[in-house]
Amino acid sequence: MAAYRARLKEVDEELGKEEINLTSLKSVCFHGIPDEQGRRSLCWRLMLNYLPCSKASWSKILTKKRKLYGQFIDEMIGMPGPENINDNSRVDVTFDDHPLSLNPESEWQTYFKDNDVLLQIDKDVRRLCPDISFFQQPTDYPCQDVVNSGGTKRLHRRVQHSFLNSANVERKGLGITKIALAVKKATEDYAPMEEGSEAHWEVVERILFLYAKLNPGQGYVQGMNEIIGPIYYSFATDPNPEWREFAEADCFFCFTNLMSEIRDFFIKTLDDAESGIKRLMARLSAELKLHDPPVFQRLQQQDLHIQYYSFRWLTLLLSQEFPLPDVLRIWDSLFADEKRFSFLISICCAMIIVLRDQLLASDFPTNVKMLQNFPPMDIQVVLSKAAELAGHQSEKLIR
Repeated sequence: MAAYRARLKEVDEELGKEEINLTSLKSVCFHGIPDEQGRRSLCWRLMLNYLPCSKASWSKILTKKRKLYGQFIDEMIGMPGPENINDNSRVDVTFDDHPLSLNPESEWQTYFKDNDVLLQIDKDVRRLCPDISFFQQPTDYPCQDVVNSGGTKRLHRRVQHSFLNSANVERKGLGITKIALAVKKATEDYAPMEEGSEAHWEVVERILFLYAKLNPGQGYVQGMNEIIGPIYYSFATDPNPEWREFAEADCFFCFTNLMSEIRDFFIKTLDDAESGIKRLMARLSAELKLHDPPVFQRLQQQDLHIQYYSFRWLTLLLSQEFPLPDVLRIWDSLFADEKRFSFLISICCAMIIVLRDQLLASDFPTNVKMLQNFPPMDIQVVLSKAAELAGHQSEKLIR
């Protein structure tokens, strides 16, 4: 308890400065951000380079960014054409642009192509964090322009479907046909809210859709929903209503900034690049060989290749391997890591090493299942081991 109070004091001292020293703040946050009074969401905004270090400029920047996000919604959400045309209206197909137009520059052609992306987003956000009910609950701050649009701006209306299949991140081209077993499955469909309200998953759907629209070179890749989920949850549960009201806009920009750092993980053509996922897996393999040669040799003898289990760990920043509260704690350290994402490698290596006795004693099927479905464990055990491997003071790694 004394250590926790000391952590509260350290974080508050850093946040209380008019000119925040980001290096000092990261040093404190690396060891865990207290959950109380929205400290985590504020620190994440700073460490994800959304808020500047000078508090005097916060108001101006927040107003500008939130207004810009509102413009994105106005311009990119909804059907093309005049807003006063309803489903029963006749459309003169002699107009330059109409739903039957074959013009590749037609707004309607873009609209229908967007639906292919939206279909995948819709499926993914409806199974986001199925172990908690948060994303199925209504937000206190729905987008009024959307929820009062008569349904024309509700994204889920564009891609109605009757059922959902449980799936996991899966990519071709790594020499295997399936990266990981499906480990999470929603027990029931996430239902949309009635007119005038919207669930948190609908808000996340809108953020991801806008991100895909604004980043056509990358678009949406399955698994991004797992990256945005913890950020949005942290912002949308902030006890301060002044921050919580703008969780959507702030989350969009923080998610965009984070994706700018890890986007190469999601681009297959960059797998072999220095910042690509294969290089990251190679670094993990080298670190395991350095810190625990017997376990490394055991996995090598079993042909249990690193990509069989670590692809999802690294690409999704461990968001599917632990319960949400543990993921939030892990991300405190990841966002505070000055050498992003070196500490992620250390955590993944620690995850393997803490299972060393079981791995050394078990056969291939048992080991691959264990690594693809990491067993429940006190996250402090993993983080303390990771800190030891990375050379940090593990005793400071508190919740």
